[in-house]
Amino acid sequence: MMNDLINNLKKFAIDDFPIKTVSKFISQYNFSAKELDSYCFYKKNKYSRNLVHKEKDFEILIVCWNPGQGAPIHGHEGEKCWMRVESGALQICNYKLDRVNPLTLTMTDLTKGAAGYLDGPAEIHSVENVYNETAVSLHIYAKPFDKCDIYDLDAGIIRKTELLYDSMNKKLC
Repeated sequence: MMNDLINNLKKFAIDDFPIKTVSKFISQYNFSAKELDSYCFYKKNKYSRNLVHKEKDFEILIVCWNPGQGAPIHGHEGEKCWMRVESGALQICNYKLDRVNPLTLTMTDLTKGAAGYLDGPAEIHSVENVYNETAVSLHIYAKPFDKCDIYDLDAGIIRKTELLYDSMNKKLC
């Protein structure tokens, strides 16, 4: 089943991932629970980033969230990114950058993303599991990147953070 997703993403890459077509495809795509579970690893201290597949045009991750875990406000370096909640629920906050100095963001959307919710292509947002059950989300990044901007409102700065994987191809790193 994952091979079907990968093969379709390879086709979308030829046309630079047309947003409406890819969004419709991802929103309708079905995974088996058994297949998803084979990529799920949870961490106590932070959400886990589990690499499913990566090539020059895209990467696929399964992200696992315990209650209370969240990703800070961050950007996606101008790349097309989609996130779909596979199980549980996540709170997604989308932002617009108003000014860099002083750093000013405006929240444009606050959503409870329950299973099946699709967000994307994402630009600046935060994701948090504010609910009492674990959550799993699928992430597709059209043009992988290994660093992203973190928007730290308390310090008033934007800083680059290296992105790491917690597992790759069903094996813990």
